[in-house]
Amino acid sequence: MAKKVIFAASEAVPFIKTGGLADVVGSLPKAFDKEKYDVRVILPKYRIIPERYQSQMEYVMNFYIELAGKWVYVGVFQMQLDGITFYFIDNEYYFSGDRIYEDGLWDLEKFAYFSKACLNTLSAIDFKADIIHCHDWQTGLIPVYLKNEYWNPNNYGDFYQNMKTVITIHNLKFQGRWNIDDMMRITGLGAYLFTSDKLESYQAGNYLKGGLVYADWITTVSSVYADEIKYPFYGEGLDGLIRARANNLTGIVNGIDYDEWDPEKDPMLIQNYGIGNFAEEKVKNKTALQEELGLTVDGDRFMIGLISRLTDQKGMDLIDCVIEQICSEDVQLVVLGTGEARYENLFRYYEWKYHDRVSANIMYDNTRSHRIYAACDAFLMPSLFEPCGLSQLMSLRYGTLPIVRETGGLKETVEPYNEYENTGTGFSFANYNAHDMLHTIEYAKGIYYNRKKDWNGIVKRAMASDFSWAASARKYEALYEQL
Repeated sequence: MAKKVIFAASEAVPFIKTGGLADVVGSLPKAFDKEKYDVRVILPKYRIIPERYQSQMEYVMNFYIELAGKWVYVGVFQMQLDGITFYFIDNEYYFSGDRIYEDGLWDLEKFAYFSKACLNTLSAIDFKADIIHCHDWQTGLIPVYLKNEYWNPNNYGDFYQNMKTVITIHNLKFQGRWNIDDMMRITGLGAYLFTSDKLESYQAGNYLKGGLVYADWITTVSSVYADEIKYPFYGEGLDGLIRARANNLTGIVNGIDYDEWDPEKDPMLIQNYGIGNFAEEKVKNKTALQEELGLTVDGDRFMIGLISRLTDQKGMDLIDCVIEQICSEDVQLVVLGTGEARYENLFRYYEWKYHDRVSANIMYDNTRSHRIYAACDAFLMPSLFEPCGLSQLMSLRYGTLPIVRETGGLKETVEPYNEYENTGTGFSFANYNAHDMLHTIEYAKGIYYNRKKDWNGIVKRAMASDFSWAASARKYEALYEQL
């Protein structure tokens, strides 16, 4: 009989997305072996989910749960997409805002409600999960409630007995912290849970910490990041707890949807290409993009892409330091993204200054992102920290060589070029230093202009590397079996 797994998360593609978490929750369930695993997903029913999906949702039932001393409505809707069942928790009081994350206390109440609603929904629809797979702090209370309330046979009989929980850290920076009195009032959890070995952290309550303490297993989105967060620089104040739970911690690298990200079939490209004909066909995407963006049309010009949130975490301060040298005459730079005003304005200024070789697209545009991945020769990703990162996986798939800093998933997925052994799928630098980054860009550029055969060899290896979800799903399956 198939094992029953429920993914609980605050976002998932294609319904609602703010970051990589949504890609994982929307794509990974499709990659499991359907004979052995019945994987379903439970999400909030936000008002801002597009109408084309809302119209397909069917009402299942409703009931009430107790939260913060009052009885609260829970509506349950469901729909099928790509062979996966998605459940949606409906409550207009909590989910009718214009954004899915708003501010501290309100979000804490909203996701305490969501955590309890998820658990109650399982018994209401009679889906006795073997594994509840929680994602990030928004679902951190699920393991806490499960072990402290729902396991109690006096409350719920034996329905919840033996359910196991896994929590995945997508980014340790976000933890769901607030003062303890408010948190106790909202969650209904007793004071005995707000101690330093449970939910208390630096005199505050902490949802993620609760999940990390009570979950049966912890995963994060690359094995390098799993090691990094054991130390203070990356540990965001929880490195001691991560070290204590190191025997129950696994890093499993994210994948990407190889159907959506396929240069041979991608409908958004001007010219499709594959590993057999990229040397002739890929460049047509470059000249088309140069024309579209008003850059000098020259198929031989070295073009660097940057698709990112424009923040310090993503290494924008390094770029700020040496952007004048990056934008030399033999380079074109194409930027897509939004973020801190100073970085948005930095790229706008350089577009104004070098309009023939810099294009600043301060927005998010999915079609343009596909075209940038296909058009560019190299892709710059100099992150300060990067739990997994998906952009480097997309650029590898499109034969656009990543230039990355060796951290987290970037270090795990991009093998640096070794000219003596003729190995590698991209370029990397170790120190968080602008001139180390610049040196690596110059080195890559030198290979591109002077050793085209070697460059094409790297592209071929990059395009052949497999970061589809199938590989990651096998590792999650092994973990579930172990539990």
